[in-house]
Amino acid sequence: MTKDKKLRILIAEDDFLVAEMIKGQLEQLGHEVLDIATNGHYAAEKVRDLKPDLVMMDINMPDMDGIDGMRLIRKHFPTPVVVLTAYESPDLFKRATKAGAGAYLIKPSNLQEIERAIEISVARFDDLMELQKLNTELNTALDNIKTLEALIPICVNCKKVRDDEGYWTEVENYLLKHSGVSIEKNLCPKCMKEIYPEFDTDK
Repeated sequence: MTKDKKLRILIAEDDFLVAEMIKGQLEQLGHEVLDIATNGHYAAEKVRDLKPDLVMMDINMPDMDGIDGMRLIRKHFPTPVVVLTAYESPDLFKRATKAGAGAYLIKPSNLQEIERAIEISVARFDDLMELQKLNTELNTALDNIKTLEALIPICVNCKKVRDDEGYWTEVENYLLKHSGVSIEKNLCPKCMKEIYPEFDTDK
C-alpha cells in the first residue's frame, strides 16, 4: 500500500498543462515528482538516471509513444507504471498491459482515482517481481536436478568425480557446486566399528 508512503514519481506527458495538473495532484497526495518527460524515449532515460518508484505514462506522445517507452523500461529498468489516457479502449489496455502497465487512469482523474491506480500498479509490480524470482529459483532447481540425473563419471579407485571442465574433484565438492546441498560428514555403523572398535555397542 502507498497511502502512508511517499513515492518518487516520474511523469511522462507531452502536454505541459496536463503534466502540471498531474504533478500538483501527486504533490497533494504527498508524493515527490522527480521530473517530466515528453516522450517514451526520454521517460526511459530518466527512469535509468533517476530510478523512480513509479512512472505516470501518457500513451500518445511524439517520437516515441508510451507503449514503446514502457517496453524499454520493462526490459532495462523494471518499474511500476500507471498509464494515462484520454479515452478507454480494450485494445489499448491489452497492449499497455503487455508492455508493462500495472494500472490505468482516464484523464482527467481525481485524487482518489490517482491514489488507487498507484496502489494497484505498485502491488501488481511487486507480485510480478516475486513471481519472476520464484521462476528463476525453480529453473535453477530444475537445472540442478538435470545435472544430478546425468551420467556422472566417477573413479572406481579414489571415488573422485570428473566435473564439466574435466577436473577430478571430491564427491562432496561436486554435489555442493551442482546442487547447493551441504555435506554432513559422519560414519556408518560398519565403519564406526572398524575405526573405533572400542565404541562397538554390540560386544
